[in-house]
Amino acid sequence: MRRVTGWLTRHPAALNEDERAALKEVLARCPELDAAAGHVRDFGEILAFRRGSTLPTWIDAVDASQLPGLSFAIHLLRDLDAVAAGLTLLTLGGGFVGVRGGGWPGVLLVC
Repeated sequence: MRRVTGWLTRHPAALNEDERAALKEVLARCPELDAAAGHVRDFGEILAFRRGSTLPTWIDAVDASQLPGLSFAIHLLRDLDAVAAGLTLLTLGGGFVGVRGGGWPGVLLVC
């Protein structure tokens, strides 16, 4: 499971050919995991490209899928403006902004 999680949370371009083939095989066997993988990829794009304005559409899609592992998404609506701003703005409150190594390109960490 750890290996599959790694495949799902890394940028697709960071997977080698064998990893892509293995992930495709795993997702073909489990429609629910395939759906979750799509939501994870979409969220990665929201983070990488700071598209906080698309968050409500993503939340609606996740909520409609009724996948238990993604049920947290509906709670983002509690303070949607702040969450969307955090996923959109380059800097927040004067904090240190750095680029996270590994995963999705351009993912920012605010410390």
